[in-house]
Amino acid sequence: MKKKIRIFNLITIKELASLTNVRKEEIIKICSSLGIKVSFYQRLDYELLTLVASDLGYEVELIDKQIIRRNNNKASISRDPVIILLGHVDHGKTSLLDYIKRSKVNYEEYGGITQNIGVYKVNINKNNSFTFIDTPGHEAFMAMRYRGTQITDIAVVVIAADEDIMQYTNEAINNAKSVGIPIIFAFNKIDKQNSDIDKIRRKLAERNILVEEWGGAYQSQAISAKYGIGIEKLIEKIILEAELLDLKYSQENAVGSIIESSLNKENGYTATIIIKDGILTLGDYLLVGEIFGKVIKILDERGNQLKYVRPSRPVLIFGLNGAPNTGDIFHSCKTEKEFQKRFSYKKKDLRFESHTSEKLNLIIKADLNGSLEALTESLEKIIINNKKINLIYKSIGNINESDVLLADTYKALIVGFKVKISSAAKKIANKNKILIKLYNIIYKIDKKIKDFLSNNSKREELIYGRAKIKTFFTIRKIGIIAGCIVLEGKMVINSTIKLKRDDKIIYVGKLNSLKSFKKDVKVVKKGSECGINIKNFNNIKIGDIIESYNDI
Repeated sequence: MKKKIRIFNLITIKELASLTNVRKEEIIKICSSLGIKVSFYQRLDYELLTLVASDLGYEVELIDKQIIRRNNNKASISRDPVIILLGHVDHGKTSLLDYIKRSKVNYEEYGGITQNIGVYKVNINKNNSFTFIDTPGHEAFMAMRYRGTQITDIAVVVIAADEDIMQYTNEAINNAKSVGIPIIFAFNKIDKQNSDIDKIRRKLAERNILVEEWGGAYQSQAISAKYGIGIEKLIEKIILEAELLDLKYSQENAVGSIIESSLNKENGYTATIIIKDGILTLGDYLLVGEIFGKVIKILDERGNQLKYVRPSRPVLIFGLNGAPNTGDIFHSCKTEKEFQKRFSYKKKDLRFESHTSEKLNLIIKADLNGSLEALTESLEKIIINNKKINLIYKSIGNINESDVLLADTYKALIVGFKVKISSAAKKIANKNKILIKLYNIIYKIDKKIKDFLSNNSKREELIYGRAKIKTFFTIRKIGIIAGCIVLEGKMVINSTIKLKRDDKIIYVGKLNSLKSFKKDVKVVKKGSECGINIKNFNNIKIGDIIESYNDI
């Protein structure tokens, strides 16, 4: 049996040598035999780390890699399944959940603290309870569709039998398959005269998805969420799927995901979470990417304070130093020493990950299937310095919000060929600093990708926020101060700014001074008033728009 190396994040060759008692030169030699050149202080990606460790007689357990699905031999206590409802707009996800809640007298609604996200615990019978995550079509839920399936156990994909396989249906299926969770199809609206279940089954079959009725592996059920037809049978199939999964949890440190987060003056930063494994206790330390804190309060759905919480139950926690994103993964630690150790690894990982990636995550959108395939074939051949593209997603059509949120999840570049970007997608891209490049000539895309893989790409310009000038006045030794209201995002001191008048750029310069209530500040966020001085420029007017940019 191979020895096990347990690490928090990706490690360097020097660190691997220390853990395995093998000379650094020997590890470099193994990498060379695999056709990869590395240095002593280079971090190895997970795949290469696994291969090298295996050659040395070790098995790697990368805790952050197995983030939610950790294989814990100590997991012995049964837990409820977490079920995500996915599908296209108006195909009946919420109607299905509403019927289940109404039909179960003892249901508990966990919507009091998660009204926007829609997390509910339903007591199905004496022996079974489900936690449902409903996913409407606004921005937060598009993130949940991509990140949320990491914390769920079963995906129920609702498809209207009187319509077709639509955009969000395809996204839901692809996402659930990518993270390896079981899918159950609910063919809804069978009460309608024009419903055609076989048409939906055929459309799925064309995507290499065969339901059990057609000899495949996927469970499905014809239902009417409006009249309750077939829903009891659907519930039976969910129970069966959950029993096959044999869901357990341990009593170790908690691992789970952020459902949503917020900031208010009274409570500071709060986050609604679901634990997937372990137990979270009052006083535990929590680490969510670069955000961290000590849990000072836990509230249940009715506002009652808890001392601890077990998996599959959504709760509200207090004590973080920032607002994590929907779907971000958290880890808890019992002691400050353990927390500091994990945090130090995380900081190293964040510092070096941009320099160690052997792939460029890419999303491609094109106008036609022919263009899409030609572009894909061309880009997949490019290899620079042992780096190549990792194609996350490709499809035809304009770039939308879902594409941008997928790019945010995988830290990917979006390339569009003869397509446009929706205004909503552009807004999210600016907010999350996602690069989007549009082209009309394929060879220019090839050149840009080669630049990225060579780390020679020119710095790109992304917007921080927009502010509107409401008034202006003069301060001696500083100059003209524009009294503004921040309309979108945030204004950032020393950032590049563009002054726009009637949608025309009047001036490009630097944000020299930023004040809030007469105090000098570094950042002013959306909805707040501020005073702005533009370096070496005073020709401003009421109604002008100031855009704050970051060159990245």
